[in-house]
Amino acid sequence: MNPCAVPTQRPDVDGDERWICIHRRFISECREKDPDVIFLGDCVLETLQDSETWNEYFAPMHCLNFSIRGDRTENVLWRVENGELDNVKPKIVVLHVGTNNTENTAEQIAEGIVEIVHRIRAKLPDTYIVLPTLLPRGQLPNKLREKNDAVNRIVKEKVIGLNQVQTVCIDKGLLQTDNSISHHDMFDYKNLTNSGAKKAFEPVHDLLSQILNENEPEKDLTPSE
Repeated sequence: MNPCAVPTQRPDVDGDERWICIHRRFISECREKDPDVIFLGDCVLETLQDSETWNEYFAPMHCLNFSIRGDRTENVLWRVENGELDNVKPKIVVLHVGTNNTENTAEQIAEGIVEIVHRIRAKLPDTYIVLPTLLPRGQLPNKLREKNDAVNRIVKEKVIGLNQVQTVCIDKGLLQTDNSISHHDMFDYKNLTNSGAKKAFEPVHDLLSQILNENEPEKDLTPSE
């Protein structure tokens, strides 16, 4: 059985129950708010929420961010199965997870991501699902970068033909001419700085804007009597 595709609660290794408390807060937000967009995933999206890019691009879109640092595919799958997308009807879900599944194969990780897509679709049949690619990581080329690249290729192939599911490449401008990553773009060579977030998530913003504008009802321009 593929561990990446089995819903799994994060173990409370620190003893403070932070993870499950965050999960419960997300469920509470579903009852209290009516988001157009939900971001769902791991540290990359959690860090994005603290950036100027989030405030400029995504906060005005009525977004909620249900992302937790360190989450893996199986953890996000558990959260989806246990209420985080209940009581809401967002127009878009942005899903980014998999870079923390470091000991799994690219095939296992991709299957885990696609399983989450199917679970989201089962709960939200009319919602558009956007899949930003896994980012390169590490200052210099390494095996985990290669694995993330392979995950991106497999996921793109697997979602072809799925209704209202789209991948979007977000690594443009992050790799320098020698294939290194600057700390100005990724402060720990995994998560994005403000400048890195702008480079990576500008295409996501453009796609979300396009989807939201397409879904806007046409205004009646007939002059009133």
